[in-house]
Amino acid sequence: MSDHSETLEKAEVAKSELIVNGADEFELARMGYKQELKRELGLLQNFGVSFSIISVITGIPSLFLYGLNTGGPAVMVWGWVIVACATMLVGLAMAEVCSAHPTSGGPYFWAAMLSDPGNAPLASWITGWFNLLGQVAVTTGISFGCANFLSTLCTFNTSFTPTSKTTIGVYAAILVSQGLINTFGVHLLKHLNNISVWWHAVGTTSLVIAILARAPSHQSAEFVFRTFIDNTGVSGSEGWGTRASHAYVCVIGILMAQYTLTGFDASAHMTEETHNAAMAGSIGIVMAIGVSAVLGWFLVLGLLFSIQNLDNTIASPTGQPVAQIFLDTVGNRGAIVLMVIVIGAMYFCGTFSITSNSRMMFAFARDGGIPGHTFFRKVDSKRGTPVRTVWLACTLSFILGIPSLGSAVAFSAATSIATIGLYISYAIPIALRVFYRKRFVRGPFHLGAFSIPIAVAAVIWIAFIAIVFLLPQANPVDSQTLNYAVVAVGIVIVYSVGFWILSARKWFVGPVRQISVE
Repeated sequence: MSDHSETLEKAEVAKSELIVNGADEFELARMGYKQELKRELGLLQNFGVSFSIISVITGIPSLFLYGLNTGGPAVMVWGWVIVACATMLVGLAMAEVCSAHPTSGGPYFWAAMLSDPGNAPLASWITGWFNLLGQVAVTTGISFGCANFLSTLCTFNTSFTPTSKTTIGVYAAILVSQGLINTFGVHLLKHLNNISVWWHAVGTTSLVIAILARAPSHQSAEFVFRTFIDNTGVSGSEGWGTRASHAYVCVIGILMAQYTLTGFDASAHMTEETHNAAMAGSIGIVMAIGVSAVLGWFLVLGLLFSIQNLDNTIASPTGQPVAQIFLDTVGNRGAIVLMVIVIGAMYFCGTFSITSNSRMMFAFARDGGIPGHTFFRKVDSKRGTPVRTVWLACTLSFILGIPSLGSAVAFSAATSIATIGLYISYAIPIALRVFYRKRFVRGPFHLGAFSIPIAVAAVIWIAFIAIVFLLPQANPVDSQTLNYAVVAVGIVIVYSVGFWILSARKWFVGPVRQISVE
């Protein structure tokens, strides 16, 4: 009897999954696409991809030195709170649009659907290129940060001294290994995703508890919440606080927080592989931001309270203030364990960033948006994954990391590029949703009366950070300290607009319907 009941229960589950899958495929067909990618992710896995890419244990340690020098503890703590609240507004506005259009194309598809039909191809084209720039740059920031920390770990108890050349070699090896996982281990990504969520949550919590518990002394609340530092001057020059104002240092100092809370559009890019996509993608975005915001503030506070000597931490021979905090609080062996936790999180983060990046490139190529699109739009029939765009993502990310060989601020510039590129691609569809509000058809996740106010606030915030993160970060500005974000963003603007005027406007029509719903 029990066997019969079990059989009936399994049949009901299979039937409900079939209904959900059918609804997802019908919704995809409504948008003009056929189901090509394997749809096997649930809400937890969809949330996990964005949560792993936001990865507070990646972004905060990677830019902790930048944060200490550019505003110090006060800007790091309160800047995080302000940025988290603003980012939640952006996430809510995006989640509403994602629910209405759950497809791998994400922002660039949304821009076409929300725009006036006559302007849809241009809106889609510009959004797609900014999203592609941000996707590539965020992978660069994540995996290059992983290479930096792995190189730092190799200095523990050894005579090894990292150079820019050895670091970029490690960076290349990391990208290749992440590309191989996304090529041959795609069936493992679902399980790696689950591991990654727990690694980030438990690892971050354990790390903070360990350093607070073992720290010989703790900084005062006065230091953590009210201390302002301006070390933006290099080679003996005055800082921006003296040359311009402390407010300038504060606004450029929020880069650590805003870069960390970036990449949650991954939940949208994974919707074609997610069950109940119209709800799961939206909830995944909001959950990833909310959980990361709380966990990140906890991590920032834990690290700041555990600093033993500020000057020694900033000038650490390891090159990484976070590594010095580990050494000062838990000793050499404990520091190795904590560094492994951080590096593992960074590796997971980079792996899933390439996953998300490749899906966006696949979708853009499917619609003819990138050079060589007929080659890059192919899906590996055996593995059900866009292998060619996986390696395109790895290659472009490596190229963007090459300036680190000759620039002292290359890493922070790459993070600025990632933040600007992604957030501009978020802003365009949100703004179009406001301008053409009568055209917008809500999905199951919507904000009701708060929809327009939240969308307007989100666009204003993105306009603010897009300007701020192009500004010089170190004084004086020369070839070593130039924030080359302005160069990279300028190239994308010139290319996308110029190529549109010269050629693309004649043939790019935006998202291309593969099928029609009868």
